[in-house]
Amino acid sequence: MNLHPHRPWITPLVIGSFLLLSVTGVLMFFHLNSGLNKTAHQWLSWAMVGGVALHVALNLPAFKRYFIQRTSRWVIALFVILLALSFVPLKESKKAPSYASSVRALTQTPIATLAQVADTSPEEMRTRLEDAGLSPTSDTQSISDLMETDLRAQTSLLDKVLKPAKK
Repeated sequence: MNLHPHRPWITPLVIGSFLLLSVTGVLMFFHLNSGLNKTAHQWLSWAMVGGVALHVALNLPAFKRYFIQRTSRWVIALFVILLALSFVPLKESKKAPSYASSVRALTQTPIATLAQVADTSPEEMRTRLEDAGLSPTSDTQSISDLMETDLRAQTSLLDKVLKPAKK
């Protein structure tokens, strides 16, 4: 396929998509993006990929020369290494959601007190907990005594047992 007749739009495609991606990328880096910046950055990056592929095909002899030059190979190798490192998972500190302390407080509350919060009797609260798969044996136990400490599971359980009884 002869790409030379397409030269008038291939290089401008690369220039325009580079401009869009660099501006939206910088805005996202500084958390200044708004509107469709992120969406444009994600989806229109395909224009850059396509434009670069066509640009490389159009300039293949010059492109191949970069793999012969020592400095060019080092720069390319550096970015290949950076790309590989970008796949290394980082152990990020997960910030607990704003409601986590409330959930933990409720799950550490004795069943009798939790029943008061739900405006029901301790017996009804034990029944609700049993229906949710727990086995309470005393009104002094708490949800955290009866189940794992997974915040999502505890939140889901509280949602079930604190709902008012259907009348």
